[in-house]
Amino acid sequence: YALYVFTKSLVFFEYSVRLIFYMKKAPVPVAILVRVSTQKQETDRQVTELVKYAEAKGYQVEEICEESISGAASEEHRIGLHRVVELAHRGEIKKVLVHEVSRLARKNSVAHAFVEELEELGVSLYWHQQAIETLLPNGKRNPAAAIMFALLAEMARAERETLSERIRSGLAEAKRKGKTLGRPVGTGLSSSGLLAKHRDICRRLREGQSVRNTAKITGKGVSTVQRVKKLLAA
Repeated sequence: YALYVFTKSLVFFEYSVRLIFYMKKAPVPVAILVRVSTQKQETDRQVTELVKYAEAKGYQVEEICEESISGAASEEHRIGLHRVVELAHRGEIKKVLVHEVSRLARKNSVAHAFVEELEELGVSLYWHQQAIETLLPNGKRNPAAAIMFALLAEMARAERETLSERIRSGLAEAKRKGKTLGRPVGTGLSSSGLLAKHRDICRRLREGQSVRNTAKITGKGVSTVQRVKKLLAA
């Protein structure tokens, strides 16, 4: 009888150990994606809030991908999106955290293509503003999130269109009133000043990088890279 009790106790102990092991699952690996439109803006607020959320959920932040680029930029220029997709393909992340849908893109084709690729890889997108994500706990698509994402992506595109229209209207009105547009004469950077300001572009071009690749790597506009390239060739 004593042997029987001992055996049962041993089995129970083994079962308990296994249960505790399975309960202590590894933290969910995530990537944080933040974007601002210009280099004068900062991503601190987005990063702080998303890191705080990840910590509260017990997630493991594998990487923070930051971009300084217009939301209307084409997919080929979106270094941050490319990096997140790369992490997803490697199986290094299970979720992507963004502050709001407009931080992904203000171009519907880019936003939708990004989310669809993540879903195909079994990676869920969470956006903090509405506290919702694209995949359910069982890995299936979240219908409510899909509808909300489509609506918010369209709103982001419309906001950009409205802003652009206001800028064009303001410039046209200023021109009608005879105001001088652009920088005051004499305030532009000299050739040497421009090269000094964009040393990172100079370095990449001298390494043999193309204009587009240099723009992607440095996070600066193609037109700026082209101006620097002309000065280097002069």
